[in-house]
Amino acid sequence: MNAIETKDLKISYGNHLVIKGINLEIPKNCIFALMGPSGCGKSTLLRSFNRLLDLNPEAKVEGEVRIFGRNIYSQDVDPREVRRQVGMVFQYPNPFPHLTIYENVAIGPKMNGMAKGKDLDKLVEWALRKAALWDEVKNRLNDYPSNLSGGQRQRLVIARALAMQPSILLMDEPTANIDPVGTAKIEELLFELKKEYTIVLVTHSPSQAARVSDYVAFLYMGKLIEVGPTRKVFENPEHELTEKYVTGALG
Repeated sequence: MNAIETKDLKISYGNHLVIKGINLEIPKNCIFALMGPSGCGKSTLLRSFNRLLDLNPEAKVEGEVRIFGRNIYSQDVDPREVRRQVGMVFQYPNPFPHLTIYENVAIGPKMNGMAKGKDLDKLVEWALRKAALWDEVKNRLNDYPSNLSGGQRQRLVIARALAMQPSILLMDEPTANIDPVGTAKIEELLFELKKEYTIVLVTHSPSQAARVSDYVAFLYMGKLIEVGPTRKVFENPEHELTEKYVTGALG
């Protein structure tokens, strides 16, 4: 069974059709990159995988998105449960500035009654270790995120998502606004995380997709142009548009 599957997925904002009938299969425990030029629908597609589009009154979703076989747009599905199972990391590192490092990681499990007391402490440490941040912050858990570097803040947000113990992590250009050192650390972290999670990564960079992903999908103007194992798509693309994009001829 695939982690994510879409069937004739169409997404529109008002009268504007953004995603045009996409059929996609994303296997478990891999890094799956969505790539394509700006405005092609990558982030919209990503947000459909955990029903974040519900928060936009203009957005309309047709077709199916299946998470481990279950259509998450069925009427009997609670969007909050979907978002617990499918975590999200955004382009801009967005820890809660008024909360400490510890509180940023603890807030989700606390609000959802997942842990308290020493169990919560253990969960926070576990999530920070998973996000490769524990050794850097273990003596400053009562400090605030503003005192962290951009890369550290992004790993803190990843820890916050992991603390909810999801099965899938969605990442919308998570390294776009951090320096090369921070980018390298997060890319290294992705290789570790895919052992236990399915990661769907939106990237503006074909070279990043080539470096880190196992599978890649190329979107253009809301359509799925090509999908397959990363090496094959980059070394032997089937579509002329894909070839232009991966060689830099199409921005």
